[in-house]
Amino acid sequence: MRDAENIREVEALGKEFSILSSQFSIYMMGFIFWPKSSRYVAERPAYLPTRCKRVGVFVDADVQEVWQKVEDYGLDFIQLHGHETPEYIRALQMTFSEGDGSTMAPTVIKAFNIATAADFAQTEAYEGLVGYFLFDTKGKSVGGNGEKFDWSVLADYVGETPFLLSGGIGPDDAARIKAFHHPRCIGIDLNSRFECSPGVKDIQKLSTFLKNVSR
Repeated sequence: MRDAENIREVEALGKEFSILSSQFSIYMMGFIFWPKSSRYVAERPAYLPTRCKRVGVFVDADVQEVWQKVEDYGLDFIQLHGHETPEYIRALQMTFSEGDGSTMAPTVIKAFNIATAADFAQTEAYEGLVGYFLFDTKGKSVGGNGEKFDWSVLADYVGETPFLLSGGIGPDDAARIKAFHHPRCIGIDLNSRFECSPGVKDIQKLSTFLKNVSR
């Protein structure tokens, strides 16, 4: 997200569905700080969400850069989409613990690209280190490929860390989402297939999807 009015519209939609359904609503809103992304947030929007949690998305960014974005945007979550090692994450967390206490340390989400059950092995080193995993589709880009992976492989994920499901989820997937169950899945990522253009969400598509998935 990066357009102030679009942010307001999406946030308002989330309020509507939090009343209609306790199961599905808009809880997080993402801001991409990777310059190579078509959704890159180059400057702070005139409005930032106050109800939805703010998620900053980074790819192999310098620790100090992440710290600065957390302060500038009041981020609640940091989503890491690159090759960030456990050591990098420890350094990041140490930076927050050494701060002056004026900024709450955000929760870390580590993204992993998944194609087969063997790919879950890479998550083991991050158990107990981050708050959530995000499982995305393997592709040419580090994210936003707009393609699904085979969700059946998630049956082989037996880790303790809760995860978000990502990868090409679109307006026609309401029935698939309702049918999908995993004890560690705590949310889904709605991105490119719900856009009018990169970084701008289609409110009608989001509204219709939330109604269908909440029935």
